[in-house]
Amino acid sequence: MSSMVSTDRLLAFAAMSFLLIVIPGPSVLFVIGRALAQGRRAALTTVVGNTLGAYVLVVAVALGVGAVVERSVLVFTVLKLVGAAYLVHLGVKAVRQRGSLHAAFTRTGPAHGGLRTLWEGFAVGVANPKTIVFFAAVLPQFVDQGQGHVAVQMLLLGLVFNVIAVASDSAWGLIAATTRSWFARSPQRLALVGGAGGLAMIGLGVTVAATGRKD
Repeated sequence: MSSMVSTDRLLAFAAMSFLLIVIPGPSVLFVIGRALAQGRRAALTTVVGNTLGAYVLVVAVALGVGAVVERSVLVFTVLKLVGAAYLVHLGVKAVRQRGSLHAAFTRTGPAHGGLRTLWEGFAVGVANPKTIVFFAAVLPQFVDQGQGHVAVQMLLLGLVFNVIAVASDSAWGLIAATTRSWFARSPQRLALVGGAGGLAMIGLGVTVAATGRKD
């Protein structure tokens, strides 16, 4: 399968993916928020959810949704606004619950079940506008039409993207989870972090909603 995508294309795509992933977007902020509120395990569960969500996007693009999104301003706008609204909703929730962050830290069990954490991560991953735009507009450019098996090539490239994303997001999550104990000592610090994280997410949602298409 790897012979379908030339090494040059693979490396160029990996480099471009890395640039996009390293810049903290909705998924990274969400992972950091989870790490601070619930610790390492919740952060890594969120990363898994995000990755599954992102791969659903790859499959969708590979099966032709990318072309529809590219051609249809309406579909693109709807996807973008749904993603933006969800981010704002999560941000507002985080700001409102900033006082309860300390309780989440001192609680022995996780704040809620692993499946729900996984699902929320999945929802953020699948509604991440940065990833949607990247897969719909950039991914197809790295496909070698002459080799055929276009969908398989896309799935392979998407896998490369996701491997990089897992490594990067996990690193963010582990760093945040490690500094967690410093925050846990002071409810004020925590409320500040919760509020700031929530505001950042609201800002992100608004930015996403305001971002237009090039055409």
